[in-house]
Amino acid sequence: MNSTMRTDKINATVTGVFFIIAAVAAITGLILYDPLLNHSDYLIRGARYSNQIVLGAFLELILSCSAVGTGIMLYPYLRKVNESLGMGYVCFRMLEVVFILIGIVSVLSLLTLSISFTNTTAPDAASFQATARTLKAIHEWTFMLGPNFMLGINTFIYSYVLFQSKLVPRKISVIGILGAVLVFTAALLELFGIILQISIWGALLGMPIFVYEMTLAIWLIIKGFNYPVETVN
Repeated sequence: MNSTMRTDKINATVTGVFFIIAAVAAITGLILYDPLLNHSDYLIRGARYSNQIVLGAFLELILSCSAVGTGIMLYPYLRKVNESLGMGYVCFRMLEVVFILIGIVSVLSLLTLSISFTNTTAPDAASFQATARTLKAIHEWTFMLGPNFMLGINTFIYSYVLFQSKLVPRKISVIGILGAVLVFTAALLELFGIILQISIWGALLGMPIFVYEMTLAIWLIIKGFNYPVETVN
């Protein structure tokens, strides 16, 4: 194995690890947010589980860094195949991260509001509730626009380039293209209120992209990128 192939194998492994870290951090972070996002008495429960929620926010920061990492690692290979689509992938990946970060800020702000609510004697419940609903809405919208809309777009782009170049087996790329279309469809259905964001349909439409990312990650870690790289632009 020459030095270039060795470097490519290391880069593929790092990319695969980033995908796995991002998936684990995203799922665990969302679970840890449960007391603040999924209970009617969240203004009380948030303060009670403050450390858990801060840990969830930290994991989402790790998710954001891992998402940036996948963009940095994949771009040089996508650029060799199609520079415009490679740059498009990076841009939409960064937009996904921006929405995730806004969501983190909204959750931490809601946590601060919860702590203030529990520490205030005779608080104005209506005022606190109104602010809390706004912060929860911001998180819901950013969750839809980032990990659904933007994820669907950037996944479609890089999966299409991988399909063209055969950097990974085309069967894997096809799963990615399908998963991207389905998660984007889920975002549209959620946007128009046809399905709920957290629902069976949302989970079913989002599952293929999770399977794809884990399949791709394992392939990259074990096998790396295929050769030769086919330039198509």
